[in-house]
Parts: sequence; C-alpha cells; structure tokens
Amino acid sequence: MDRSGGHVTELSKDVVDTNHHAPTAQDAQQALLALRAEIGKAVVGNDHAVMFLVLALLCRGHVLLEGVPGVAKTLLVRALATALDLEHARIQFTPDLMPGDVTGSQIYDPHSAEFTFRRGPVFTNLLLADEINRTPPKTQSALLESMEERQVSVDGVPQPLPDPFVVVATQNPIEQEGTYPLPEAQLDRFLFKVDVQLPGRDDEFRILQRHAAGFDPRDLTAAGLRPVAGPAHIAAARAAVAQVAISPEVLAYTVDLCRATRTSPAVAHGASTRGATALMAAARAFAWLNGRAYVTPDDVKAVATTVLRHRLHLRPEHEVEGVTAEGVMASLLMSVPVPV
Repeated sequence: MDRSGGHVTELSKDVVDTNHHAPTAQDAQQALLALRAEIGKAVVGNDHAVMFLVLALLCRGHVLLEGVPGVAKTLLVRALATALDLEHARIQFTPDLMPGDVTGSQIYDPHSAEFTFRRGPVFTNLLLADEINRTPPKTQSALLESMEERQVSVDGVPQPLPDPFVVVATQNPIEQEGTYPLPEAQLDRFLFKVDVQLPGRDDEFRILQRHAAGFDPRDLTAAGLRPVAGPAHIAAARAAVAQVAISPEVLAYTVDLCRATRTSPAVAHGASTRGATALMAAARAFAWLNGRAYVTPDDVKAVATTVLRHRLHLRPEHEVEGVTAEGVMASLLMSVPVPV
C-alpha cells in the first residue's frame, strides 16, 4: 500500500501456524536459529549479518547495514521479514521525503470538520529504512524519537509504537554525491553497524546457479520462505536473555574496553556509556543464542567491533593516514587485558 506518493511500500504480512501454548526458551532458541536456514533460501552467505539481525531482535536494538550496491542488503531484510510473523514496512528514503511521510500526519476530515492522525509506516514491527543517507537530516531525525523512545509524539501526545519494533537501515558507502551522512546522534541509536561484503567465489557461483534455476528475488514465497518465528518467540527469548549471568570480571572487561576507545590516540570521541550498555546487552544475547547461560570474554569480543565501531569518531589526521575504526577496535581487543 502506497502511503506517501510512491515512497513507501507496505510489505505483506505472513501468517504462521502457532501453538496454543506459550513457547519455552528452548522453543524460542530453536525458532530463532531456524531463521538462518529460512533466510538462506533467498540469501546465500551473509551469515554474519543474519546473526546480528537476530541479536538486534533479542536486544530491542536497531541495525545499520552498509555495503556497495548489489550485495542483497534489501533482500536480506525482506527475507527476514518474510521468515518472521511480524508486521513490516519499507520506506525508500529520497531527498524529497518529508518527516510526516515517516511518522504520519494530521489529516483534515471534511465530514467531521476535525483533524485525525494518520499513522505513518513507522507504526510497524520491522521497518526497512532503505538508503537512509539519501534523505535530509530533518527527515532522518524523524526516526530519532521512534528508535529511542518507541513512540511518536503528535501535538504533544505520545503514540506508542508496536512491540517489537526494530529499524533496519541500509546505506551505500561509495556513492556520496547527493547523500546526507548520518549525524552522530542518529548513529548512536543503532545497536549494530554491519558491513555487508561482496560474496566469495563459491557463494557467487551458488547465487548464479539459483538465478539460472529460476529464482526470483521479488517472489520470496515462491522460493519457499515461510514464517518460522513470531512475537511470542521473541518475547520468550528476551526473557531468557535477561537471565543470562554476567560476572563482575566480565562487566569490568566490558567497561575497560569501552573506556579504552576514549583514550586511544586515534580517536577524538570514543564510545559513550550507552555504547557500554549496548555491548553488555549484545554479549548476553550472543551467549544465549550459543547455548550458554553466562557471558564469557569471548562473547564480548565477538560482538565488540560491530557494536562500537560506528560510535568511534577518528581524528582527521589519523583518518588521512588510513586508520579505520575497525583497525582501532582490533588493536584494542588485543591490548585490553582479558579476565582469566
């Protein structure tokens, strides 16, 4: 359904058979792990990106996918939406997109002579914000309150968003003409920044094989994708993640890692306390998804770069020398003492 002059496309809501009983934590874990296999029916490779999309669901977080055109960023999110029994919508961000096209706007009803609020596409469970850096900062900022507060304020009245609510945004790192870089405040709202890489030779061969056999990326249902998890599974998983233990030693390691980003000579501004809490949450979700009831330092290491790199603002003189946030994180992960 078109909601803003062709900018917004409402995706279909799939229906999945559900049991009458509430899923257990084990049921939820199996369902979320099954997401990988289900998405794999449409997307070859990118297991790294799929894992962080699942972790974002568990952490109530948002994901920024970055990659060159043609690496299946949008297809990946569409496949996730199809494999989940959740409402989902897509916004194609363009230079003329207005904030009201995202959040909704007041519409005058001539019959009642009153204004009523028409909800925008942000009122959904899974929102695909495609090419988010193609729209001006004013429209980008329309997502800020939604991403952080899970609500939209209309004439001073808060309108709560559905639960779960996850924004998955995509952006292209090489075509910078006509783009608007995301401000630091918005970048910090994303739990993860995931680089979607070009496939290896074997994966690219498999992709071409699928297309030669008739695979149509515009028809995921024909590819056999079906919902394998829903809101009840996500709720059960989140409750289980909240019970994952994290020792004072691992907490201290998490703190030390984040503090080290603030003292690195290559970094002008390091990760904030929000970044530290995000790292802790992601490590707990990663531990649970891998079948552990406690967090290890390796769990923290596994998610640290994806949680923190977009929160590091490098000094210009170091950027000129080719220093990257990924390189800084690799160095810190080697230098910060790990608890035994």
